[in-house]
Amino acid sequence: MDGRKILIIEDSKTTSTVLKEVLEAEGHTVRLADDGVSGIALARREKPDLILLDLLLPKLNGYEVCNAIKRDNATRHIPVLVISTMDSPESVEKVKLCGAVEFMKKPYDLDALLREIKRLLPGKEA
Repeated sequence: MDGRKILIIEDSKTTSTVLKEVLEAEGHTVRLADDGVSGIALARREKPDLILLDLLLPKLNGYEVCNAIKRDNATRHIPVLVISTMDSPESVEKVKLCGAVEFMKKPYDLDALLREIKRLLPGKEA
């Protein structure tokens, strides 16, 4: 299975580094952004297969990032998985409204997250 390109937009270095190592071990290429502005720029430049997005970010929050990605023709097709501690029904609803495909609560179970990532990654054309 060819690895896919995954963009992690997360301001916690610890979280993103651990996730990057795990995903790279699974054969994926991982790009990291630690704030909303660079996250959007990277999404446009790299065209990842999947974006993992935190809601609490410097500069632009996750909702704003998600909206910007979904409004841009170049990036609107990319599935966005939001991973956040903000799991109130309002937050989850807002996440869905801005176009994210799925929401996972932090702290997450790594196996569950990896299953979700596999499910969301588009199948590689043979």
